[in-house]
Amino acid sequence: MVLTVRDLSVTRGGLAILEGVSFDMAPGEALVLRGPNGIGKTTLLRSIAGLQPPETGSVTGAEDQIAYAGHSDGLKAMLSVTENLQFWASVFGLTEIEQALTAFDLLDLRMRLAGTLSAGQKRRLGLARLMVTGRPIWVLDEPTVSLDAASVALFADAVRDHLGRGGSALMATHIDLGLDEARVLDLTPFKARPRTRQIDEAFL
Repeated sequence: MVLTVRDLSVTRGGLAILEGVSFDMAPGEALVLRGPNGIGKTTLLRSIAGLQPPETGSVTGAEDQIAYAGHSDGLKAMLSVTENLQFWASVFGLTEIEQALTAFDLLDLRMRLAGTLSAGQKRRLGLARLMVTGRPIWVLDEPTVSLDAASVALFADAVRDHLGRGGSALMATHIDLGLDEARVLDLTPFKARPRTRQIDEAFL
């Protein structure tokens, strides 16, 4: 297994939102998290990626292995498409960006400043960053926001290629990506039960 999550509980605003989340991910595997808005998908992904501590439980295998893409595209507006990817590649000690430019149809935009791109183009560039990290586990929060159908297909192809190389992808999305091989985990059974004492203390 490349990633093991055991009995993970996460909080938002001091209140428990998910409890006892457990799953494993193997090389070459994609896992899609489902659940209604507000259930805690973003908080869970941020905890798995090490961006905020969980309340309880453990995550094994994530250390220096995860590339995270959240709601922000993580771009520098005054740098070109090429310069943005070169910057992110250098952060992870790499230099190759051509595959990322090709995979997300950015070759014709490579000299454009990121700040002048459309929302969909920015999203494609933000996702292309994943390919220049060299990290095997992609953790993605609603990755296809702002993407049209053709761009969603590009993203799905990039994920499929990543899986074929032994990588893994953990995604929270409501969109059908056409990744029939992906497992689905419904987070609804892990929704935390209200605790009267905890709720009372939150308003003291």
